[in-house]
Amino acid sequence: MFKNIKAPSLNTALKASTVAGLAAAVLATGIPLEITRSYAEAVKVQAPSVPSFANVVDAVSPAVVSVRVENRVKPVSDDEGNGFAFDFNGRGFDDLPDALKPFFRQFGEQGPQGQQGRRGPQGHHGPQDGKGRLRPVAQGSGFFISEDGYIVTNNHVVSDGAAFVAVMNDGTELDAKLIGKDPRTDLAVLKVDGKGRKFTYVNWADDNNVRVGDWVVAVGNPFGLGGTVTAGIVSARGRDIGSGPYDDYLQVDAAVNRGNSGGPTFNLNGEVVGINTAIFSPSGGSVGIAFAIPASTAKDVVADLMKDGQVSRGYLGVQIQPVTKDIADSLGLSEASGALVVSAQAGTPGEKAGMKAGDVVTAVNGETVKDARDLSRRIGAMAPGKKVELSIWRSGKAQPLTVELGTLPAEQKDASADDGDQAPETQAPASEKALADLGLTVGPSDDGKGLQITGIDPDSDAADKGIKEGEKITSVNNQEVSNADDVVKVLNQAKKDGRTRALFQIQSKDGSRFVALPINSQG
Repeated sequence: MFKNIKAPSLNTALKASTVAGLAAAVLATGIPLEITRSYAEAVKVQAPSVPSFANVVDAVSPAVVSVRVENRVKPVSDDEGNGFAFDFNGRGFDDLPDALKPFFRQFGEQGPQGQQGRRGPQGHHGPQDGKGRLRPVAQGSGFFISEDGYIVTNNHVVSDGAAFVAVMNDGTELDAKLIGKDPRTDLAVLKVDGKGRKFTYVNWADDNNVRVGDWVVAVGNPFGLGGTVTAGIVSARGRDIGSGPYDDYLQVDAAVNRGNSGGPTFNLNGEVVGINTAIFSPSGGSVGIAFAIPASTAKDVVADLMKDGQVSRGYLGVQIQPVTKDIADSLGLSEASGALVVSAQAGTPGEKAGMKAGDVVTAVNGETVKDARDLSRRIGAMAPGKKVELSIWRSGKAQPLTVELGTLPAEQKDASADDGDQAPETQAPASEKALADLGLTVGPSDDGKGLQITGIDPDSDAADKGIKEGEKITSVNNQEVSNADDVVKVLNQAKKDGRTRALFQIQSKDGSRFVALPINSQG
């Protein structure tokens, strides 16, 4: 048997002949044969177009500075951690609820000791031993707001300083002078002498155009690292973190840390939308929740500080509290808005104009007042001596009231009055009478003004609202009461008027407040 062998085709034979010929040529000439191999191309993806912050950063960075603060203090010892001195004595921290204190941090304080170092060749003094010598004690951020050297920063950055240095993004160090500071808004203004130099500066953004979700860029000096840029969005507006009567913060999620205090947050036009002042953090570092003073607040305060070195605020002289839904129901208001007057201090503009406890301020110059903080901000933003038209809700109807504002006293925290003299707390006499449906046991007070609360049902609405034994009821629905019969009379009238709640004015050693209690079950 023979196998059938297929003869190669002519093309195959030619190819074989060609390869053999090339091989022979290589052997004969010694010239290596170059063979090119084909490889797959590397992966390359056409990325979608996304916004870049580089142009904004290039434009604004020369206007942002690091602020170094010095004072006559002892150096931080080696056993105090990694050179970080956590100081939480900043504005309003002691006023925060205890549960929130571990989370709220104002972050313009101490930076790494190794990076504070000795000052540069301009002849500035560095840390030295001995009494009376200045040492770096804090560092934060700031930015130029004018070409002639005015710098904006936080009050809590500079409040403990005796000398200040502004470090520019190119490393230039300039001595700065404190022009003025405003603890109530946590703002301060410094001034450097550029000896004729014109500084790059930035402008304020229009708050009306700032929306939740807008991109923002924060530039500052976190942990003493110098010019650092982070980006995020505006997360919320109008945040109240309990630091003062003018709280109206922007919340942003750009990463900001200790040392960013006083630094600017920019929109994509390079305008300042806010000034970083606090963070919410369980660890002391950024968790994406930071708070910035809005441009609308900072603009006016900074202008006053640049002009006069201080801020003069309008003053009513009344103690106020928010209007809750229960309080609104008790007063016959259609919605829980406005500011409830708790008391008017004698001799103040509010008292002279006729403001009384139980009034609700619903509008200022025709503009609706949202809540107590809103009223404080509006009045504080006005000049002393200005006449304002208030809309007051009193005795179930609205009425106008004209007030000429005074000047906010230096020691006042806001436009509210002092608590005033408190009546002594005494034990009720044996003739006390119970208002069982309200969960209250009351009796006459020793001074004959109001009713002493001698007992509280722990399961009552009164107990749930925080009313305590030993406090006094001074009025019900803005009518003074001196015995239990007075209370019952007012409650019965409230029921006839269709009210479901009554407004009790409660006085304690901490001051006076209003509490709304249900009266449906009263006979």
